[in-house]
Parts: sequence; structure tokens; C-alpha cells
Amino acid sequence: MPTSSDMTTQLDTNVLDALQHQVALFARRAEQTRLGGIGNARNSMDRAAYLLLNRLDQEGPMGVKALAAGMGIDSSTVTRQVAPLVDSGMVKRTSHPEDGRAVVLQLSPRGKARLEEVRSSRRDLMALVTEEWTPDERDVFCELLTRFNTALSAVHTAMPQASPAS
Repeated sequence: MPTSSDMTTQLDTNVLDALQHQVALFARRAEQTRLGGIGNARNSMDRAAYLLLNRLDQEGPMGVKALAAGMGIDSSTVTRQVAPLVDSGMVKRTSHPEDGRAVVLQLSPRGKARLEEVRSSRRDLMALVTEEWTPDERDVFCELLTRFNTALSAVHTAMPQASPAS
């Protein structure tokens, strides 16, 4: 089985260098704009809040452990990121329907409205950025970016986690 360095020599290093550079630029520009959209909702929701609210909207109420597992992050991180969303009324804690002792997180009507406002603003930004693209180009880019993110997530999951410093 070829090693990682064997794979690199088999592939076009110029393309790989260009790809890593473009990904780095994308990461910087995404942070600069926070891909927050345009208009009043621009830069109005951080990435963590957006991803948490979006997941709760798409998958429904769930516990912290399930939310963390689905997002590939630690439960303590989810707990920390959810706290301000609960405080602001965008997420509510409710009892689990089958086990009243367990708590589930649920998107509130306020959170749903806020999420839709941010989504709309971000849609407007994506439309502006890709306004000269054909519908097929948008589809292909979305498909490839999804594939890239999935592969990157798989690599991250397969990597051994660094142990905390003593």
C-alpha cells in the first residue's frame, strides 16, 4: 500500500500546492467575511452558533452527546457553545420525551427565525459571489466542496488525537 509521500509524488505537486494555497486563502477570506452574508444580518452569527442551530433545525431536538457526535466535536465544547444560545432564547432545553431525566436541546421559534434571517443573508452572498457562474458550475462546485469536506473530515477523524500537555 502506498504511503502518503508516495501518493504525493504520484500526483501533480503543482496542483497540490495550488490546492493547499487556495484552501488557505479560502479559510482566511471565510474568516474575514465570516461568510456572514450581506445586509443587516452580515457578520451577525458566529460559525459555531450557525452550525449548531442549523443541525438542530435539520435533525430536530437532541442531547448534547448526539449533537457533539454529529458535529465531530467534544461534548464539553457543545455545552460551552450552546450556553449563550440558550441564554439568548435561540435554543431551549426540554425533557427527553422518553426519559424525563434526560435533557434535549431544541431550536426555539426565535432561533428558527434568526437562523432563517442569517441563511437568507448568506444565500444572498453566495448568489453575489457566483452571479457569473452557470447553474451547472454552481452544482459542480457544491458537489466537489462537499466531497472535499467529507474527505477532510474522514482524515481528521482517522488521525490520532494529540494528548494534552502535562
